[in-house]
Amino acid sequence: MLEMTREEFEELVAEALDRIPPELTRLMDNVAVFVEDEPPADDPELLGLYEGTPLTERGEWYAGVLPDRITVYRGPTLRMCETREDVVAEAEVTVVHEIAHHFGIDDARLHALGYG
Repeated sequence: MLEMTREEFEELVAEALDRIPPELTRLMDNVAVFVEDEPPADDPELLGLYEGTPLTERGEWYAGVLPDRITVYRGPTLRMCETREDVVAEAEVTVVHEIAHHFGIDDARLHALGYG
């Protein structure tokens, strides 16, 4: 398994977020991004997870709620990657994938776009 500290991995995730076009990040609303070491035990290969209400499903009722949560998992990402460059690329794909869920894009469409 590739070795990388949590701080190094968090920095890569932050860099991936910085590469999201500003016109998209301005549209993101009430969402926070986290890094965790491992995903839930029932899905040990999960690279990222979006939890919340996509922008496309929010209505007048949406007020005063906790932020949506995007989590990127360090352990499975490092286990599947062979080089630091692989980790950079995979972190970026995972971040884009989970942000797309925030915008209401489903897995089928993401796979078709190459962000599966």
